[in-house]
Amino acid sequence: MNASIYFKTSLVVAALLSFSVAQATNLTKAEYKSEKTRISADYKVDKNACDAFKDNAKDVCIQEAKAKEKVALAEREFSYTGKVGDQTKVLEAKAKSAYAVAKEKCDDQSGNAKDVCVKEAKAVEVKAMADAKMGKDIGEAKKEAATDKSDANYKVAIEKCDAMTGAGKDTCVASAKAKFGKS
Repeated sequence: MNASIYFKTSLVVAALLSFSVAQATNLTKAEYKSEKTRISADYKVDKNACDAFKDNAKDVCIQEAKAKEKVALAEREFSYTGKVGDQTKVLEAKAKSAYAVAKEKCDDQSGNAKDVCVKEAKAVEVKAMADAKMGKDIGEAKKEAATDKSDANYKVAIEKCDAMTGAGKDTCVASAKAKFGKS
């Protein structure tokens, strides 16, 4: 397992979500339409650049191009409407896109290492989605976000235990259950 991949993925997601989406710039209808054309053209250029890669590197490149397009489209919509709901959609698009890229990067691994990688990528997505929900309803979202984060971390801990056997695995599972309040 390459812990630096997980750390880098976490940093990317944190960077994507940490900046606050500024107030909408209120695009005109003409600008809104031209933005869609520009985003589509950028996606085609990015996707064509992926032809230089092979195997999973190409798949990761394509997933990154798709992610960039989805986020740009969400940002475009928010810039046009200025609605809080669209601001939340930008954060959700960033979280889902970061997960899709991280999951694709996990395909380079196999066995339990791959399983752990996927679980960690999912945990990062769940955390980011929970943070995105914070803009909707702070009080309820905080509870839900804390539960989601804890559940995601529990799943990662259990997946790590799966690599063990015998008493070591039992101890690991018991420790994870105690740490995350599971029975």
